[in-house]
Amino acid sequence: MRFFNTSGPVVAADHYCIPPLERLNLAEIRRLIRDKRYFVLHAPRQTGKTSALLALRDLLNAEGIYRCVYVNVEGGQAMREDVEQVTRTILGTLASRARLTLGDEFLGKVWPGILAEIGPGAALQEALTRWAEAALKPLVLLIDEIDALIGDSLLSVLRQLRAGYDMRPEGFPQSVVLCGVRDVRDYRIHSSSTNAIIAGGSPFNIKAQSLRLGDFSQDEVRALLGQHTEETGQAFTSEALEMIWTQTQGQPWLVNALADQTCFRDGAADRRDSVTASAIIEAKEQLILRRETHLEQLTDKLKEARVRRIVEPLLSGAEERHFTDRDLEYVLDLGLVVQDRPLRIANPIYAEVVPRELTWVVQEEFDQETAWYVHADGSLDVVELLTAFQTFFREHSEHWVKRFAYREAGPQLLLQAFLQRIVNSGGRIEREYGLGKMRTDLLIVWPQGERTRKFVIECKVLHRSLEQTLAEGLEQTAEYMDRCDAEAGHLVVFDRREGRRWTDKVFRDRRASGSDVEIDIWGM
Repeated sequence: MRFFNTSGPVVAADHYCIPPLERLNLAEIRRLIRDKRYFVLHAPRQTGKTSALLALRDLLNAEGIYRCVYVNVEGGQAMREDVEQVTRTILGTLASRARLTLGDEFLGKVWPGILAEIGPGAALQEALTRWAEAALKPLVLLIDEIDALIGDSLLSVLRQLRAGYDMRPEGFPQSVVLCGVRDVRDYRIHSSSTNAIIAGGSPFNIKAQSLRLGDFSQDEVRALLGQHTEETGQAFTSEALEMIWTQTQGQPWLVNALADQTCFRDGAADRRDSVTASAIIEAKEQLILRRETHLEQLTDKLKEARVRRIVEPLLSGAEERHFTDRDLEYVLDLGLVVQDRPLRIANPIYAEVVPRELTWVVQEEFDQETAWYVHADGSLDVVELLTAFQTFFREHSEHWVKRFAYREAGPQLLLQAFLQRIVNSGGRIEREYGLGKMRTDLLIVWPQGERTRKFVIECKVLHRSLEQTLAEGLEQTAEYMDRCDAEAGHLVVFDRREGRRWTDKVFRDRRASGSDVEIDIWGM
């Protein structure tokens, strides 16, 4: 039986999959190889890059025009900037791959002598030259995880590839594909030997083009899930299919992980039962609580200053940007954000993971219990919950907000941490935020018996004047309530102006929007 793949390259015999070559612009790649070009294929982690390279290798070798070898150079990362050891690792791995893929033992016989004779600074170039000269067909080299290398080791590889470029195809590979998370032009390589920062585009200025592997389309998501239905008889309800697409926006690992959780993990649905939207939501929560490696790798990037400069104004909804184009390119390459209008986190799962990760420790330190806010009939008292938060915020916010690395979004994060601590025991919180939105939209979804109750909480930072902020907030809250079909709405306004007394900032009111929707207002 096949299953959903969440680790490593896809194997069609073992995994449900979208054929990797169908996800590439194969005609363009063929043209680049035919024209003897060196180019880049990049995409965020666990998007399908390695699967695509392996499928391309097999296709080219089956066609018989070229001899194609794939090599993963990540093993060189452990040697850091020891150029000789990195070169030894790469040449050894490349020779092993050539033997296994092509039955070609030439490189394995010659590279140790080449390295000993001419040293690491030119050994890769010379080994590729001799291999190309001995080959009966043009060589195509696919180098995966190129950005795992660092500093002088990475510079050495790039410069040697450039140095042999003019000898192709008789004396060097006809085409080389560099694959990683980032485009090589965006590398900022710190050379310890020269104590200088060198742009990746400089030592590899022979690059003809950069191709990016995208996420699944909605049709591809349906096709992938349909393979499971066809082979097992277990269907996904239309709501579940829509939920998977909405929550993941086609990110390949997320799609497979949600499906794997609902169809194969402990407690998975009986094959006779269709997978429901509620099962997908529960699967999402399990992925987040387990802090899966995919999500952990992503959230670890939140510690970087260039990521914080992008994400912090998204969380606060700020209008002004204080990040550079380089910062944005980096975070786009990570797959953390998408450049919509407004700039936003790439998908709802990442959008939930980010604030939860930033507030993980804080949540556990709150002396709050869900039972305090749940009535005997199982209903959640949101008014009492916000009353408690308002008191807490007045008494403790100055201390708690300073604990966040993302201090500009501190009030919004503190509210989300407080709510998450209470709601997570029985319901869930959905979030919407983005650059320039000037607000954070929160939706509490609370099951109560056969009912599902929804409450909107909209957060705004006071700007210009209180009345203008309230006027905008009331309309935005009413619109969000209508879109989510929520029964009640609350507008929280944080007054962060210097010199304001708490007696002026803290208040509670209730007003109607222009469409006559009654909304509770909380000043803080």
